[in-house]
Amino acid sequence: MFITPAFAQAAGSSPGGATDILVQVAPFALIIIIMYFLIMRPQQKRARAQADMIRSVRRGDTIVMNGGMIGKVVRVVDDNEVEMEIAPNVKIRVVRSMISDVRAKGEPVKD
Repeated sequence: MFITPAFAQAAGSSPGGATDILVQVAPFALIIIIMYFLIMRPQQKRARAQADMIRSVRRGDTIVMNGGMIGKVVRVVDDNEVEMEIAPNVKIRVVRSMISDVRAKGEPVKD
């Protein structure tokens, strides 16, 4: 008389407690796997392609900067900077990481 029916029903637990946890965690694991293949992996590919494009910039290439400025590469200063001509006889040094696109490939590499 002192025990309510709810407590009496909870007293006998099923022996498959580990499978209950697996069933509860499986949807979250599935969501994480789907997010990896739909979001993270393509983003890594785009970042790798952008880095390769920036590394391959050479003299004569027409480039677009992140701010929208368009110019022609006159000289590659070092691994981090290039010299760009934005108007006749107007040359500026820019950081390679600010290059957003290479529009036209220029002169071939000299041997």
